[in-house]
Amino acid sequence: MRSKLFVPGSRPELFAKALAGPADAISIDLEDAVVEERKGEARGLVRDWLRSGPQAGGKLVIVRVNSMDTPHFEADLAAVVQPGLDVLNLPKPQSADEVRAASEAIARAERANGVAQPVRLLLNIETPRALRDAAAIAAGDPRVMGLQVGLGDLFEPLGIARRESAAVQQVLFAVRLAAGEAGVEAYDGAFADVRDTEGYVAEAQLARRLGFAGKSCIHPSQVALANEAFRPGDEEIAHALRVTQAADAAGASGVGAFLVDGRMIDRPFLLRARSIVATARRLGLLPAA
Repeated sequence: MRSKLFVPGSRPELFAKALAGPADAISIDLEDAVVEERKGEARGLVRDWLRSGPQAGGKLVIVRVNSMDTPHFEADLAAVVQPGLDVLNLPKPQSADEVRAASEAIARAERANGVAQPVRLLLNIETPRALRDAAAIAAGDPRVMGLQVGLGDLFEPLGIARRESAAVQQVLFAVRLAAGEAGVEAYDGAFADVRDTEGYVAEAQLARRLGFAGKSCIHPSQVALANEAFRPGDEEIAHALRVTQAADAAGASGVGAFLVDGRMIDRPFLLRARSIVATARRLGLLPAA
């Protein structure tokens, strides 16, 4: 999921248009993008759209619900946990216990709505406590498929500048390690200044260098930027192919470590190369194996 395009839950005329676009996922938002007075209306619109059986065309369908400490959470789940939903994006989880409670609530909604395919969880890390306990939160339940950074919610209440590069890098690094400990993916969050394409690209490239799988988009113009930033480069793919081919030859000879392009390759580097090759095949940059 290189790119995830946010769409307000109160704008159903945009749902199909977003699905038809180039983003890897559509993320319908019932939280920040919907004012309090329209939250009930929005959840009904999203429920009806999901029940209509949207043609996702291989894209992930995600819904960001309101947080567990609001009066909307249970109603959101009852409405949107439908057969058309792939991932539920949970804002502001504070502990592994909360993640397990959310999973149990999803299970109840699945049974009530006849959902056979389990809905996965994408968890936002956007409070100091969640950042501190991110690894435990990520490992809180088997439904969890990833952690997502929420820098605005994390920084603004603390008076930390959103564009402070040292702070951004530290948070991204901490979240990536936490996700890695739990064996799930990490995803970068939103970048609010739609006009600043250079800033968006720089942050996306930083996230990719730190091992993130993708980044949120709050405007369609950011989708192509995210897709390009999280696409393996041609030389990167070529090197990964050379590594995997050399590994096959080394394995046949009983060699554990070997050289490729003058670099020593052992298991961690081989795992990375295989991941790059798999991503390239999934994106159609290499023929299927």
